[in-house]
Amino acid sequence: MNGDGILYGISVWAIPVIFAITFHEAAHGFVAHRLGDDTAWRLGRVTLNPIKHIDPFGTIILPALFILSGSAIKFGYAKPVPVNFGALNNPKRDMIWVAAAGPAANMLMALAAGFADHAVPLLPAGLGMWVEENLANMIVLNVILAVFNMIPLPPLDGGRVAVGLLPRPLAIPFARLERFGMLILITVILIVPYATQGRVNVVASIITRPVAFIYQLVLTLTGNA
Repeated sequence: MNGDGILYGISVWAIPVIFAITFHEAAHGFVAHRLGDDTAWRLGRVTLNPIKHIDPFGTIILPALFILSGSAIKFGYAKPVPVNFGALNNPKRDMIWVAAAGPAANMLMALAAGFADHAVPLLPAGLGMWVEENLANMIVLNVILAVFNMIPLPPLDGGRVAVGLLPRPLAIPFARLERFGMLILITVILIVPYATQGRVNVVASIITRPVAFIYQLVLTLTGNA
C-alpha cells in the first residue's frame, strides 16, 4: 500500500472509529447521570467531544496497527467512563441500563449511517465515494462494537448487564472477574489466534453470526439491503 493509499485507508476508518467510541462512552455517562450518578458529568465525560474519550494507544495507535496490517482482527478501546454504581438510584437494576446504553448508542449510529447513505448520490462523485466508504465502515464497526461489548464478560458491557441480572450470590463472584477481564480479552483476541496461527479464534466464533445477522437487519431496516 502506497502513502496515498495508507492515508485514504486511515481517513475512511478514523471518523467511524471516533464517532463510535465517542457516542458509546457518552451514552454510558448520560444514562448514569439520569439515574443518579453524576461522576462522569462532573468530569466532563458526558460530551460528544471525542478528545474527552480518546485513549491515545487504545483508540488511535492500536486500531491503526490492525488496519494497516490488513489483519482480520479489529480491536481498540476508549477511556472508560467512570461510573459509581453505588450512587445510582437502584444500583443493581440501573447498572443494566448504564451498561446497555453504550451498545444501544452504537446500534442507533449504525441505523443513522444506513439512512444517511441515501443522501450520498446528492454529493459530487469523488466526495460521495469517500462519504459512502465512511458510512459503510460506520455501519459495520458499530454493529461489531455493539455485539462485542455485549459478550458477558466483565469489564465488557455484557458482563455488567449479567452482573445486574444474576442473583446476588452469583453476581458478586462473577463481578470479581473484572480484575482479570482485560487479560482474558487480550489472551483470546490476540494471543490464542497468534499461537494457533488463526485456527482458533474464540471471539470470532462468538460474534460472527450475530454480527452478520444484525448487519443485514440494519441494511434491511434502512433500505440498503
